[in-house]
Amino acid sequence: MPSPTTSARPAYAAVPALVRARPFGWFLVITGVVAWIASATLVLERLELYTNPNAKISCDINSWISCGDVMQTAQAAIFGFPNPFIGLVAFAVVITTGVVLLAGADLARWYWIGLQAGITLGMVLICWFFTQAVYVLAILCPYCMVVWSMMIPLFVWTTVRNLKHGVIPAGPGAAKFAADWAWVIVGLAYLGVIAAIFFKFMHVIIPSNA
Repeated sequence: MPSPTTSARPAYAAVPALVRARPFGWFLVITGVVAWIASATLVLERLELYTNPNAKISCDINSWISCGDVMQTAQAAIFGFPNPFIGLVAFAVVITTGVVLLAGADLARWYWIGLQAGITLGMVLICWFFTQAVYVLAILCPYCMVVWSMMIPLFVWTTVRNLKHGVIPAGPGAAKFAADWAWVIVGLAYLGVIAAIFFKFMHVIIPSNA
């Protein structure tokens, strides 16, 4: 007789390939590593500015694409220290979770709830910083955008994984809808980000000849 834990899990065939243990482990490792490298680069660049406030860092391209200018704003340190330090810790957790899944571990429901909560809070923070960067500061940070691009699928697919595995209580219809439309949602989110940036900076992307 199957144990209660086993019987509560969805049939393997009903679970999308990406949210099965090993593929999802690789997904966490890849998105986590890319975002962690971007965060680490921002930390190194910020330390460079601490030692030399006049330094021109690698992502200072022009007046509206400049990590250095963003780093010197209040929005870049909302908890009193540079935001990228949050990324160093948070994405290390994501990477570690992926490695643990690849090693064959079966993580408890409370862990997935905690991971979902952390990624959701991270997504809220990313959305806030995106609106600040685009609409308030009107300055883009390339490394920040790399983090944004990883957080969107990370949030969507972690939510799908937790819906399909019963971590988030939901009916089978809601879980199936989320799984079927996950990449569409990711694509629409990317499209929304690109459109917002394009229309905000259209005057510099497409200079007027008048």
